[in-house]
Amino acid sequence: MDNKIKLSVLDQSPIRSGSSAADSLQETVQLARLCDRLGYYRYWVAEHHASDALAGCSPEVLLGRLGVETNRIRIGSGGVMLPHYSPYKVAENFKLLQTLYPDRIDLGIGRAPGTDPFTAAAIRYGSRVGPEHFPNMVLDLQALLNDTDPPTPGMEQARAFPKVELPPELWMLGSSEDSASLAALTGLPYNFAYFINPNIRPDIFDYYRDKFAAGPNFAKPHTCLTLFSICADTEQEALELSRSRDLWYLRLLQGNPGPFPSVQEAMDYPYSDSELQVIEENRGRRAVGTAEQVTVKMRQLADQFKLDEIMLVTITHDPAARRRSYELIAAAWD
Repeated sequence: MDNKIKLSVLDQSPIRSGSSAADSLQETVQLARLCDRLGYYRYWVAEHHASDALAGCSPEVLLGRLGVETNRIRIGSGGVMLPHYSPYKVAENFKLLQTLYPDRIDLGIGRAPGTDPFTAAAIRYGSRVGPEHFPNMVLDLQALLNDTDPPTPGMEQARAFPKVELPPELWMLGSSEDSASLAALTGLPYNFAYFINPNIRPDIFDYYRDKFAAGPNFAKPHTCLTLFSICADTEQEALELSRSRDLWYLRLLQGNPGPFPSVQEAMDYPYSDSELQVIEENRGRRAVGTAEQVTVKMRQLADQFKLDEIMLVTITHDPAARRRSYELIAAAWD
């Protein structure tokens, strides 16, 4: 693979129509094994709650399994939704993973709830510590990972165990200027979710780099962009596979995406003119086509934003087609 720009994977553990969450998680395990063999640099799993569309509600549990199934690839969370949890407990979980799989663990954190307001309240179970405390929670977590004094009053003496020689790699995830600013001010690498918010301000990574202040673990900025992609042997096949994503995306905008539909379901759906317009507007913001077409798009983005890394999220109804997509891109990126 390209030695200058790392290539990584985000797996949201999608549940396909006609399948189950158990199937989805087994497909995640299979895909992680494959990406390890193919030479991808990282493999991250997501956090979503109360969803019949995405099975991964607990990244740290899933990572415990993926560490056994893989040998070289870094594994991590994309991400842990920190406002739901105690930074101390998150630090314990990921230090334990780092103890099991030394120098292979990434802890990507985000502020979004990853669910509806009712479920978010249920997860916090009455806690009044919400997203407005996120910046301070990040600082506490960073200190707990590094065995230094957390800044929150009353926590100064807190230390998270087990002790590790090298802490997990802490990342800031986001899709806005706020997350870029916080990543820079805390000295963290930054992953922008382009697949969520493609209306990226053109200087978002320059903004991050200009504001970056060295932190306890990173002396210089590191940038990654997460892109939705589907690659197939022919452009026609890739576009056909992407029909499932088109319909799922529409349902997501309507608030109830449900299981990932098949190509046939997508072809049978009676699209309105406004829905077709939404689909057409979204198509230019992803990389779909042959290996050559997809990697050209990736290199254009890498040059435009001066990226250090690209992370790919691929969902198809056919799990074999999803694996094939990652195989083709890995071969073309060499």
